[in-house]
Amino acid sequence: MATPTSDTATDSARDETKIKVVDLFSGAGGFSAGFRSYEPQGPGSSPFESVAAVEFDEAAAATYAANFGTSHIANVDIATWDAKPYADRVDVVVGGPPCQGFSALNRDNLEKKPPKSEDPRNTLWREYMRVVTTIKPKFFILENVDRFLRSEEFDSLIEATKEGGALSDYVVHHKILNAADYGVPQARRRAIVIATRRDQGEPLRHPDPTHARKKPAHKTSARQATLDGCERTADQPLPWVSVGETVFANTPRKAPRKELPTREGKPLGTTLPGPYKTTELHIGRTPVPLSIARYKAIGKGGNRKDLEGKWATVNGKETYLSTPSWDRHKKGSGDVMGRMHEDRPSVTIRTEFYKPEKGRYLHPVEDRPITHLEAALIQGFPSDFLWYGSKIEIARQIGNAVPVGLGRVLAQAIHEKLSR
Repeated sequence: MATPTSDTATDSARDETKIKVVDLFSGAGGFSAGFRSYEPQGPGSSPFESVAAVEFDEAAAATYAANFGTSHIANVDIATWDAKPYADRVDVVVGGPPCQGFSALNRDNLEKKPPKSEDPRNTLWREYMRVVTTIKPKFFILENVDRFLRSEEFDSLIEATKEGGALSDYVVHHKILNAADYGVPQARRRAIVIATRRDQGEPLRHPDPTHARKKPAHKTSARQATLDGCERTADQPLPWVSVGETVFANTPRKAPRKELPTREGKPLGTTLPGPYKTTELHIGRTPVPLSIARYKAIGKGGNRKDLEGKWATVNGKETYLSTPSWDRHKKGSGDVMGRMHEDRPSVTIRTEFYKPEKGRYLHPVEDRPITHLEAALIQGFPSDFLWYGSKIEIARQIGNAVPVGLGRVLAQAIHEKLSR
């Protein structure tokens, strides 16, 4: 894999007035895009500067480089990345390492080598914390699946913040946030851990929601009133944003093309397919006739249960549209082979959003799955964002990303804390 020359924290070209950010396990750059899109004084006024990013996946690192610059992205195993040049010179570390492995963290083992038999994902957690304890940022933010907060790994993290622990200089607050509560057209629930270095005064709290499924009983902060350029009263959050008004109203209804344009680039030295603008990602699969018949039989807001007892002519033969497994599981997921609700946020966009059998990923009206373009817009990526990789690699980058809107609201909270 190509490894660009990394910037150092002492680079004279750095703007010392900026809030410095390191993005670990950066993927395509959802966190970085969110921080960059927070512009309190209008276009180009983001107070944040990405000074380093680390991403092992070659295509994802190329995507990051195409959008944020090649000089500070390291396409390497995080275990080989030297964090020492950034020690005491970075304000924020963000990232979402795998949910396994925090059990490796305790009071004194951060510098020890893991045993050969240890799950290699444990090493990734260990390396994330190695970077944090080396850099000593003012804040670090962890993003993970919601069940992380019920894990032994999370318990170990909290234990490490106690007196004498590896993270004893930090106060941690944790909460499950729903991206839809912050104006993202996606009901994506994720555990967000915010750690504040003790010398920063009152610990940073999770931002108040700006949107709601319905009006809450309590009042919310007036300072959130103009987030995303939308005005509201201090005690009345905006309604959740629907995919119909923000995504599908702005994407082609016609059947998408099947393949990406033939194009190659090498932002980090290795030739990869791309770059492709988000608007070029209106691509889909070639479903078999049985799948097409199933799509047609699923009504507005429907799912696999719409197929029970239904037959259709497929390839000249009468074919049962459901399956014995689906028919038996009366209490199974209601999202399998489901249509998105046009007037609601989408379900969580995962890495295989192009497969309706994996979730509620059918277009609200058309008889097809959503496209890479539609998934990227639901995640909040700009229409001119650049992507590298195959169809599957780009889908993985989209599904693994932190929603841009969620990154933006966390950036706002940090900026306002530091401004005070």
